[in-house]
Formats: sequence, structure tokens, C-alpha cells
Amino acid sequence: MPEQHLTETRFDSFPLDPRILAGLAEAGFTHCTPIQAEALPIGLGGRDLAGQAQTGTGKTAAFLVVVLQRLLGSQGASQGDSQGPAREHGRSSPRALIVAPTRELAVQIHKDTLVLAKHTGFRIGLVFGGTGYQQQRDDLAAGVDILIGTPGRLIDYFKQHVFSLKSIEAVVLDEADRMFDLGFIKDIRFLLKRMPPPEERQGMLFSATLSYRVLELAYEHMNHPQMVKIESDQVTAERVRQVCYMTANEEKIPLLIGLVRGWQDPRVMVFVNTKREADRVWGYLQGNGINTAVLSGDVPQKKRLKLLKHFTDGDLPVLVGTDVAARGLHIPDVTHVVNYDLPEDPEDYVHRIGRTARAGAAGDAISFVCETYAFCLPDIERFIGAKVPVAPLDASLLAEVDPRSRLRPDREDREYRREGRGGHGGRGERGKPRHRSGEGGETRRRSHDRSDRAGGTGGAPPASAGDGVQQAPREESAPASPPGRSTRPPEVAALTSHPPTGSEGESPAPGSVDGADQPKKRRRRRRRKPAGSAANEAPPLSAVSIDSSDS
Repeated sequence: MPEQHLTETRFDSFPLDPRILAGLAEAGFTHCTPIQAEALPIGLGGRDLAGQAQTGTGKTAAFLVVVLQRLLGSQGASQGDSQGPAREHGRSSPRALIVAPTRELAVQIHKDTLVLAKHTGFRIGLVFGGTGYQQQRDDLAAGVDILIGTPGRLIDYFKQHVFSLKSIEAVVLDEADRMFDLGFIKDIRFLLKRMPPPEERQGMLFSATLSYRVLELAYEHMNHPQMVKIESDQVTAERVRQVCYMTANEEKIPLLIGLVRGWQDPRVMVFVNTKREADRVWGYLQGNGINTAVLSGDVPQKKRLKLLKHFTDGDLPVLVGTDVAARGLHIPDVTHVVNYDLPEDPEDYVHRIGRTARAGAAGDAISFVCETYAFCLPDIERFIGAKVPVAPLDASLLAEVDPRSRLRPDREDREYRREGRGGHGGRGERGKPRHRSGEGGETRRRSHDRSDRAGGTGGAPPASAGDGVQQAPREESAPASPPGRSTRPPEVAALTSHPPTGSEGESPAPGSVDGADQPKKRRRRRRRKPAGSAANEAPPLSAVSIDSSDS
């Protein structure tokens, strides 16, 4: 491991419990990074702190060491080791809470905690949305010492009285500024207000960027936190080699494929701004022989974790993702980060390219300055305080790409997850996914319903006595397609009306299903009929009113 990012401060120079030192030694940690060397004296002294440092500089290990030391040094530590996690009124009562904005970051923190707390005997809990609802609930109800999770799932279990926050001794907010970006700030305040007061617990905030909103939250819910900022000559990681290409929109795919083919044994993360574009980039890369996966919010959680593992193990060379993968994920040996779309938020640029050159390693960050997102480059350069070098776009870098080589993703998993989000969609009674609109049983049932109302499939309805219009018999036509299906492409079928069932140029029969205007005409005749009847009976009604007045 490169050591240029380390300081001369050793972990064993702090008064740490031997069990924590054993975990650090097994993880290979001997010397502190700058953020660890500055934050540990404050945190181990029992004071609150808010830490800011570049991504990939060891912030997670800094707050984990502080939390473990506090729990081991408290009076209930020995009881917790021998009798299990604390409980209050039959509910699990964790002693430390670590909140992360994304599921991937929560999983990463849990993984690091298991390594450092291996010899402490603490029980570590992890809760996050998207998978394992009942299993996570049961594990949490059984009791945990350290609880790690995302805000939504934490509040869900808390409101069900699965656990209590009355015994919290330490709370950590990781990537706190991301909490604001994702709209979690109300959830965070909800949790903090149900813990012991700030004077009775220790609070820590860590992030690559600390805005005024985050500082306001820190001073409101923490006990006079001390700021720790690791300044650098530049905002981005020092060992990241940045370059950008001025490209047209149609040149981005050929350039990306050409660059990836030219790199030796790469491990590439490609960032896009939309999930639709992620599927498009995946289709061209996979269709041109480059093994690729997509990491976005529509991918089911189990599959996302599996893809991350394959990418971390080196089995998957390219990972295409949105900004959900730009925060907190520690994936070692990422050689290249490609900003296929420039981010509109300059801070996201810093977090994206921070996926490479982690822990003192070197890496490359390549950005495509296209017609759509070129306006973002000046803001990014102003934020990082430096110009991004522009590389010439040589024709030899552009690969020959057949437009027909693009693959289409199997959207069954993503459509099922999207339907299941609302609480009413998802699986049916037998656990099968519902049919999507435009295909399957729903469309066929609607077609048969319309046919029944019309008096039979494809036939004319019987003329009513009061219509006054004789229904014309329907001419014989060619057999139609089965209900719910169309011989045209889905896009055309969705945007145009059904063609007439008769010969070309004829209007549909008055009683046919396709004659959409016919029911409206009958309703108009029904409305005119009472009006005409009232007009014919007007004189008698007038005479009656005169007679009644005379009487």
C-alpha cells in the first residue's frame, strides 16, 4: 500500500483498548492518515467533532475507532460482553448509531466495522431498504450494540417499537451533506430528537464537504463540536490525473469504447446523469464485447450488492452508474473514472473522481465535455480551483461502432421493483409480477369488457327503442389481432388510435368497438330527447299554472 498519504502518528500511540489494536493490526492499519491523526485525539477525549477531508482518506476508520473505544470504556461494556446487548422494556437498545445516506455506503461501513470490532464481542446490526425486511427486523429485535443503517429503514423499525434510542452513547452521521441532497434532513432530526440530549452522548459528523446547512445541524444537535479540516492544495485528490475531451454527443460512445479497449487490465467506473443513459451506455459496451454492469436505483438491492462484489473482486471490468455510486464506496484499485456526463453539481465531480486514487494510490479521471453538459465545466473548474487539461480528440481514439450492436436490458427486475415501490403494486396473490400496461391480462380484460358492452366481440349492439336511428349492419372484415396485442411497434400503438376495421378509407361501423364517437352521439340524443319533450308540453304546463292562480 502506498504510504505517501500517511502520517508518522501510529495507532498504538493512542490509549486504545488492546482489542481495537488487534483489529487494526489485522486490517493492516499501523499509521494514521491526516484526518485520523487530527480527529482521534478529539474523539477519544469524549468531545464532539465535525470532520472534513477528501474522499478516500480514512474517515470511516476514524469514527469507528472512537465509537469502539467509547463503548468499551463505558460502565456497561463488561455487562454487554457477558450478557449480550442492552434492552429496554423488551426492546433492543443499541448503544451506538451510525447513519449513512445510501445503502451501499451502509454496507461498506458495516463491513469495516466487522473487521475493526472483531475482538470486541460487540454485536453489529445493519438495516437498509430494498431487501431482507423481516430478516433485518428479527436480527435487530434480537439485540445489537452498534446499529448501522439508512434513515428510512431506521425510522420504519423505530416506529414499530423494534428498538429504542434511549441508550445511545455515540451517534455518527457519515456523508452528512448527502443527507441534505437526498432530502433526509427531517428524518435525521427525527432520530436525533429521540436520543439522549447532546450533553449525554457523543456526536460526530464526517464528510468530504461541510456546507453551512451541515454546520447548522451540527451546532443544533451536538455539544459544541470541534471542527477538523484537512486542507489541501486542491479540492480533488492530489494523485488523480484529470483530463477532458471536447466531444460531440454522437462521438461519446465510440470514444468510450475506444478508450476502454486501449487500457491494459482496467477497472473502470463510468458515471452518467440518468438511469436511461446508463442503460444505453451499458447496451453499447456489452454489445461490443466489453463486460459491463449497471448500478442505479432501479437495480434490485441483492443484485446491486452482487455486482459490487464482482467489480471489487476484479471479475467485472466496467461498472456504469449514476451518482448513487459516487459516495462513500471504497472499491480498491479503480484505475479509471469516466465522467460520461459531466455532473451539474460541482461537488459531485469531486466525489466521482474520488472513487479512484484512494488510500494514496494513483488514478485517472476522464471527462467528456459534450454539447449537452459543456456548460457544467466552468462551474467545476471554479469549484476545484484549477483548469482541467483538455486532450486532443484524435480520430484513432474513436472506435467503429455498429448502431445495431446495442443490447437492450432485461427490464423485468427493474419493472417489478418499480411497481412494488408504491405498496399496492408488485406481486400478486401467487407471488407473480403483474403484467405491464399494454400487454397481458389487464389489456385483454379491458378489450373483452368493451366487446361485451358492445353486444358481442366485434359485433354491433342491439338498437334501443328510443334511439330513433336504425343501426347499420357491420361489413365483414379480415380477422383482427387478438385483444391486447398490436401488429405495430409499441411506440406507434401507444401514440395513435386503432385503425378502422373496415376497408381503407371507411369509417368504423356505428356499433363497433372502434367507433369511439358512437356512445357520445347516443348520449347527446338522450339529452335532446327530454328537452324536446319539455318543449312540446310547454303550453299545457302554462295553462295549469294560470288555472291554479285563478283558483
